[in-house]
Amino acid sequence: MQRIRLLDILRGFAIIGTLGTNIWIFASVGDIDFITGQVGVPFWSSAEAMVQALFTLFVNGKFLGMLTILFGVGLEIKRRQAERHLRPWPGIYIWSSFLLFLDGLIHFILVMEYDVLMSYAVTAIIVAYIVKRSTKVIKRTMIIAGSIHVAFMVMLTMAMSSGEAEMGAMDTAVYTTGSWWEQVLYRLDHFLIFRAEAIFIIPMNILLFLSGVMLMRSGAFAADEKGKAIRRKMLIWGIGVGGPLHLLVLMSPELFAMSQRYLFAPLLALGYMALIAKLMEKREDNWLAARIEKVGKMALSCYIMQNILASIIFYGWGLNLHGFAKDYFAWFPVAMWVLIVVILIIFSHVWLRYFKLGPFEWVWKQMTSITVKQKPTATTNNKNA
Repeated sequence: MQRIRLLDILRGFAIIGTLGTNIWIFASVGDIDFITGQVGVPFWSSAEAMVQALFTLFVNGKFLGMLTILFGVGLEIKRRQAERHLRPWPGIYIWSSFLLFLDGLIHFILVMEYDVLMSYAVTAIIVAYIVKRSTKVIKRTMIIAGSIHVAFMVMLTMAMSSGEAEMGAMDTAVYTTGSWWEQVLYRLDHFLIFRAEAIFIIPMNILLFLSGVMLMRSGAFAADEKGKAIRRKMLIWGIGVGGPLHLLVLMSPELFAMSQRYLFAPLLALGYMALIAKLMEKREDNWLAARIEKVGKMALSCYIMQNILASIIFYGWGLNLHGFAKDYFAWFPVAMWVLIVVILIIFSHVWLRYFKLGPFEWVWKQMTSITVKQKPTATTNNKNA
C-alpha cells in the first residue's frame, strides 16, 4: 500500500502540537492548573497572560485529538495490510499494541508522568476487535463511547465548579531540586494518580480511534474530489462548530477548561486536519510541510525525544531553567517549544537521509517481526528506491 503523504504531515503537526501543550507542564514543573482553568489570572491582565491563553486556546487538546484520530487511521491501515497478506486480524497487532503499552510504561516511569501511549495501547486492543464488526456496530459503539465520555465530563465539570472535586497538588520540589531517580520513584509512588487521565479518556479514545477508521474508509485522505469534499465537511464542522465553542473558555476558564481539552478540542482537531490538508493542496512543494513530514515519519521517536529534551531543559537534574519560565512567564516556554521543534526537524531530516525508520520505530519493528516468519526490512535507505 502506497504511503499517504498527507498522513505523515498531519502526524508531524500532531507531534509538535502536542508538545505545545506539554511544554507548559514542563515549564511549570508539573503544575497543570492552566489545563484545569485554575490559574486565577485573567487573560487580559497582561501581554504574557494573553500569549499563554491564546497558545492554550489554539493548542491544548487539539493536536492530542488529532494524534488520537491518526492512531485510528493507522489501525485501519494495519488491518488492510493484514487482509492483503492473508494474515488473521487482529493477530500480530495485539502484540504490537502490547509493545506500545510497554513503551508507554517505560516512558511514563523514566520521562513523563502524563504519557498517553499506555492509554492508546489499551484502546488499540479494544478497537482492533470492534473494526472486525459491521459498520452499524462501529457507529453504535461510537455513540455509546461518546455518550459515556460526555456524561463523565459533565459530572466532572459540575463537581469541579462546585468545589467538590479538585486536581491533586503535585510536589514540585521533586522536579526542581530532586534527582532524576527521585522523580522516577515519585512517579511510581503516585502511579494511580498520574494514570487517572489515561484511564478516563479511554471512551474518548475509542470514539476518536473509530472516527479515524471511518474517515480512512470513507476516503477522507485521498487526493481525489471525494476526499476533498469530505475534508470540506470536516473543516465546516471542526472550525465552524468547534471554534465558537472555544470562546466559552475565554468567558469562563474555570468552568469550561476541562471541556475545552476533552470535548471541544477533538472537534476542532477535525477542522485543523482539513485546514492543513487544504494548505497542502495549494502548494505541494511547501518547504515547511516537507520538514514536518519527516517528523511525522518518525512520530514515536520525536514524541519521546521532545519530552526528554523538555525534561533536560526545565527539571532540576538537567539545566534547571524552570525559573526562567517564572521570570519571563509565557515567552520562555514558547521560545523553548520553538527550539525543540527546530531540533526535531533537523534531527528527523538528517536521520532519514541515512535510515528508513526512526530509532524507536526500528526497535519496535524488530520486536514486532519476532512473531512473523519473515526477514525484517533493513533500516538503511536505498537511494534508488
